[in-house]
Amino acid sequence: MRIDVAVSGGEAELRSLRDWLSRDPGARRGAHVELVQAEPSPGQMGVVTDVLQLITDNAWSAASFALALSTWRQTRPHARRITVRRGDLTVSLDGGGDEELRRLLDVLEPPTAPEPPDPDPDRDREQDLDRERDQDGRADGGEGR
Repeated sequence: MRIDVAVSGGEAELRSLRDWLSRDPGARRGAHVELVQAEPSPGQMGVVTDVLQLITDNAWSAASFALALSTWRQTRPHARRITVRRGDLTVSLDGGGDEELRRLLDVLEPPTAPEPPDPDPDRDREQDLDRERDQDGRADGGEGR
């Protein structure tokens, strides 16, 4: 999964965040972090900005990253606007409150696939009944099935 992070305040702030994340074992586990130039958004006049780009794997923890991002933000002398994008989903963090962190996690967590419905819900019940009958037959000294 690819995640782009932009921070108001310029390249120095991005470098600070990159350094912070590189020292946080929970945030860096399962993620490759680098400073890259973002491609202009549709309709943008070719303005190129720097972003942190995270390429994550299955070992990556969105919660650890969100916590590290929030903690880094609290260390800054001025509140910085942080914009996180995953695919078509974007969230901007201005105040760092609980609601913003929930929205951030909603963007970062890939949707979980719903459990497929059981094609025959009675099948499990029938198997349970068969097992009970087998056990009862053995307990009575019978041979079971």
